Amino acid sequence: MKYCFVCGTGLIRKELKNEGKIPYCPACEEYRFPVYNVAVSMEVMSPDRSKVLLIQQYGKEKWILVAGYVNRREKPEQAVVREVKEETGLDVTSVTFNSSEFYEKSNTLMLNFSCIATSENISSFNREEVDRISWFSWKVAEQTVYPDSLAHHFLKEWMRKEGHL
Repeated sequence: MKYCFVCGTGLIRKELKNEGKIPYCPACEEYRFPVYNVAVSMEVMSPDRSKVLLIQQYGKEKWILVAGYVNRREKPEQAVVREVKEETGLDVTSVTFNSSEFYEKSNTLMLNFSCIATSENISSFNREEVDRISWFSWKVAEQTVYPDSLAHHFLKEWMRKEGHL
């Protein structure tokens, strides 16, 4: 962050007790802590937990996890339920936090969760947001998800925790 998000003045680095050097606006006389987006991504599992759902979006051939931004005043767990429903048409239960990673390209803190779909019926997915959608076995999903992506990282991490690797 180079400029104050309130007044636009160039920020300087100023010592703040117990925090170190923090961006500071000399015009507002206020410290400006980093501002970033928050999003969720999910391993959506089939009801029997034997498969995981992957999607393709925006005309790209890359298989990824279901994901989306957290709305203002929305809990991340609520965003998981909402985004899965919006993109796939599925209801989910057992929303569990897995891990997080900062994604520099979009200035976004990604929070990864797992959840269990109440059905495998994906015939009513949102064709305005999702190009393709499919269930994959864990092993095939790990080989299919876009390599070296956050989706790949989160999926492999979850698979390790669950004993699928």
